[in-house]
Amino acid sequence: MDKMDNIMNDDLYDHDIIDHSIHMDDENPNINDLSKKGYELLKLKKYAEAKDKFIELLDLDPKNPYGLVGLGDVARKEGDTTAAIDYYNKCLDYYHENKYATIGLADAYRDLGMFKKAIQIWEHYIALFDIDIPILTRLADTYRKIGSYENSKKFYLKVLDIDPNNTYALIGIGYLFFERKLYGLALQYWHRMLELEPENIRILTTIGNCHRKQKTFEQGIPYFEKALALSSDNFYALYGLADCYRGLEQHEKSKEIWGRLLKLSPGNKVIMTRLGDALRNNGELDDAKHYYEQALNIDYDYYAALGLALISKEKGDYKKSNDSLIKLYEMDKSNARMVYELADSYRLAGEKDKAIAVIKKFIDEGYNNNMVSSLYEEIKK
Repeated sequence: MDKMDNIMNDDLYDHDIIDHSIHMDDENPNINDLSKKGYELLKLKKYAEAKDKFIELLDLDPKNPYGLVGLGDVARKEGDTTAAIDYYNKCLDYYHENKYATIGLADAYRDLGMFKKAIQIWEHYIALFDIDIPILTRLADTYRKIGSYENSKKFYLKVLDIDPNNTYALIGIGYLFFERKLYGLALQYWHRMLELEPENIRILTTIGNCHRKQKTFEQGIPYFEKALALSSDNFYALYGLADCYRGLEQHEKSKEIWGRLLKLSPGNKVIMTRLGDALRNNGELDDAKHYYEQALNIDYDYYAALGLALISKEKGDYKKSNDSLIKLYEMDKSNARMVYELADSYRLAGEKDKAIAVIKKFIDEGYNNNMVSSLYEEIKK
């Protein structure tokens, strides 16, 4: 639920908008007119009509940079990245330092996921031309995508040195820190962003998610609530709010919101399992069982299977809970929660030796967990 990649808005960086008041061809005003009309149509997303104008332009002037870049832009917008690269390269063959072809070529490689190639071209662009904030932000974002933390941070900070209120850099550096679990630093930049755009739902939910990750659930709740005041059915805000209530063990509130989410996403087995958990923790075991089974009917879900096992344990059917929990334990013997639940089920069934053996194996293999250790001491007494 926390995945909000692709945070950069490509529209900000599009080089479609060219100042046609310069580089005019005084000898052939028809070329100027076709160029202007082509880019106007491109901005209006009338790609077929724009393409016709650029082809007309190239019929008059086969090496025209605006026509070649224009066709590259049209191809890129239509998803034909290979054709776009061909047009940009053709322009660069004639005009080796054309800014728009250089930017377009790098963007096309980024679209293909060839991030290192895109970075190489953008850095070449910066070496050729003046500092360009959109290009610096592109570089920072792309370095983030390939996991180059220091380079990404360097370029985001360069942008913020030039423009302290640059929204793309504020969002991007926030995600950079968030992905490295540096939640305090992420919050610093996202709060600056929220001052600029107090009703930005994405930022509100992102700040809320940061508090979820830090387990400061009470501090996260107001951000999710404000997002829901702006958009009552926002999936991420509802999910974050429900999860905060879950973390605070306010199961009645959590149950209500998971139910709302399930209406928005009826086939979502994760939501079914979360709703089952809220119901089980609220003592509504039969309803919880219904949702766990619904989730498992869609596809196997480890936590739905665990929920059913815990219902058996809570109902005192220890043979059934032991049988289910041992299967889950075999899947992941390092899972402290599973070790605790299996050992506790053995304890309740009167199988003290089995309970001790499970915990001892966990401890002997170098794992440590306060909940498991406390149960171990209780059983030994």
